[in-house]
Amino acid sequence: MAVTLVTGAFSQGASPVKIGFIVKMPEQPWFINEQNAAEEVGKKLGFSVVRIGAPDGEKVITAIDNLHSQGAQGFVICTPDVRLGPAVVAKARAYNMKVVSVDDQFVSGGKPIDSVPHLGMSGFKIGVQVGQTISEEMARRGWKPEEVAAVRITNYELPTAKERTDGATKALLDAGFKKENIFDAPQKTTDTESANTASAPVFAKHAAFKKWVIYALNEESVLGGVRASEQFGLDPAAVIGVGINGSGVAFAEFQKAHPTGFYATVAVSSTMHGRATAENLFNWITKGVVPPANTETAGTVMTRENWQKVRSDLQL
Repeated sequence: MAVTLVTGAFSQGASPVKIGFIVKMPEQPWFINEQNAAEEVGKKLGFSVVRIGAPDGEKVITAIDNLHSQGAQGFVICTPDVRLGPAVVAKARAYNMKVVSVDDQFVSGGKPIDSVPHLGMSGFKIGVQVGQTISEEMARRGWKPEEVAAVRITNYELPTAKERTDGATKALLDAGFKKENIFDAPQKTTDTESANTASAPVFAKHAAFKKWVIYALNEESVLGGVRASEQFGLDPAAVIGVGINGSGVAFAEFQKAHPTGFYATVAVSSTMHGRATAENLFNWITKGVVPPANTETAGTVMTRENWQKVRSDLQL
């Protein structure tokens, strides 16, 4: 039986609400938490969630086809490539499905697609928090800027990643960091292994520096840089790595018997992202309440000293 969407509440006898939750890297803790939270709110409000991983454009389109065949009325998506936005929107419209983007906002011609409700973070502001955290810790340790180098692990094809590293760079420079001491490590994918591979040559090429800071778009990437620093032989006390997210990656580092170069992370609630987007989509489907066009969440600095409290406060 065909699923009919209405602008108001569902009529009596309508099919149960089913939504999809599509993520680009289903194995990463951030996206696991998002999908788990969506399922939890679904159980509470009475809708089902289909979890799908779609690491490339072809799988995104296949996922939408799959959801349509299952009778889903809409989906939340963190796309592997924000430039897929127009294709995703067209496919959703063809199937009369509602779509909400999470984390990474769709773009078309280099500009955000404002017609699709989005929940994410201000990448630039989160990045600024990273840079400020690094600068404050450098000052606490008495490090002189001219003696410190930075590994900037980059992925400029992903606008969110660029915004974050640009924000961190600006904050560092504003605090007196030397521009010529910032070295790029372009990564192919946004995981630990790729970041490790990208960072290792940077340490080798600039071995004269004995103190380093590391930043990137997420915790997995910063951890890759930290592992590369360890393999190069740098003491953990000579490294300040600050990530973004607030996931099991950070928790594992903070629980180690001795501190590592992974100093802190700017924690944001992936749980909240999953819960809010799923609930917003459900209300849109059943009540015609269109979600906000663009909602930005803030971050909280999490360190070895406060990670358990922050984790509890943010329900991570």
